[in-house]
Amino acid sequence: MQLLDQAGRFTAPDTGQHRHWVEHLRTADLSVGTYSVPLTGRDDQEPHTEDEIYVVISGRGELQTPQSSVAVQPGSVIFVPAHEEHRFVNLTEPLTVLVVFAPAEGSRG
Repeated sequence: MQLLDQAGRFTAPDTGQHRHWVEHLRTADLSVGTYSVPLTGRDDQEPHTEDEIYVVISGRGELQTPQSSVAVQPGSVIFVPAHEEHRFVNLTEPLTVLVVFAPAEGSRG
């Protein structure tokens, strides 16, 4: 077993930049981290080569793809397949999400 962080201790950093990514765990099969976008920030991420799952920890907004848009709030769980364009938009509160990549982010090049 490996303790990654104490429950409830994570606070989304508001760096004033577009977004913030912190990786907490990496193995060959998956990686896990937290991703935050301040209310005044812009999510400018590019499509990933791995499947990913987002779990919204705090904040509200929408996750937009070329085909659709879905409202997100604390507790929302979203699956985004590899190579799908997506970004968080229309934030009404700063957003922090737990992200799980499978396999690990960037491992498929």
